[in-house]
Amino acid sequence: MYRIMFVCLGNICRSPMAELLFLDMVKKAGREDEFVIASSATAHDNVWNGVGAPMYSQIRALLESKGIDCAKKRAQVLTREHGDEYDLFLCMDDSNVRNAKRILGEKNAHKCKKLLSYAGESGDVADPWYTRDFQTSYDDVERGLKGLLAALR
Repeated sequence: MYRIMFVCLGNICRSPMAELLFLDMVKKAGREDEFVIASSATAHDNVWNGVGAPMYSQIRALLESKGIDCAKKRAQVLTREHGDEYDLFLCMDDSNVRNAKRILGEKNAHKCKKLLSYAGESGDVADPWYTRDFQTSYDDVERGLKGLLAALR
């Protein structure tokens, strides 16, 4: 069983997109029993949302246009305890990696990687909060997830 948590700053755009899209991908591949999948935020006092906030509306609309249900997803914060519960923390950018390592502590810092590393890339998943380019963020996430799924065969 692979236990994977996707991580971004606020858990309302990129990481929940990765969580729900990956859930959809593993289900379509008939592999949903192989995974525990979640997402979380590194910011405890994020001004854009808060614990329990729904996904950002434009991200939700994009995923729903592809048949992915977002209704139940609510923001949560990454905690030190998650370090022992999950095998891999896939972060959307360098700052998420740094913050996740700090939160998880030295014992679990080695579990933090950038999502796009699974696509053979060193870059960051574009942040649609700032760019308003939701499709580019989706494309980045999808590329990373396809590489991840292939790597976990």
